[in-house]
Amino acid sequence: MLLWFVGPTVALVWLVFRSPAFDYRLVALGAVLPLVEVLTGGPRVLHTLLGAVGALTVVVLATRERRLVRRRWIGLPIGLFFHLVLDGAFTRAELFWWPFLGWALPSGRLPELDRPVVVIVVLEVLGAAAVWWCWRAFALDDPARRRLMRDTGQVDRAMLPPA
Repeated sequence: MLLWFVGPTVALVWLVFRSPAFDYRLVALGAVLPLVEVLTGGPRVLHTLLGAVGALTVVVLATRERRLVRRRWIGLPIGLFFHLVLDGAFTRAELFWWPFLGWALPSGRLPELDRPVVVIVVLEVLGAAAVWWCWRAFALDDPARRRLMRDTGQVDRAMLPPA
């Protein structure tokens, strides 16, 4: 279940911020990073609000007075926040609000895997549609723009609407 998190996250971050200088690779990484918790047997800190806020705090504190570095790394916690939204993690109050509702992390499957298979397939198709939209919106059929995205994670400034 990767496309459901990557496609809508990158598309929504672009539509909200319209920043060609973001590193969209780190936005996408933040959106899928909580999936590594499948290796722990259940949801952990990356599926909590505290995890996303903690990541944002680390980025902000570590990049004080280094604006360009911050602009690059701020995408990671933004991706984590979008994962929580797209995952519906907020519907599991004990997990989302951990540790404020208790110290024990709830057991069970990851929220993204705790859905019927048909729902997972539909979400992946919607994610693929969002990836396709990003491909078109960022004009990634142009090799130079693809290279820019691959090497820097940035979108060509020419993709900004005229002011």
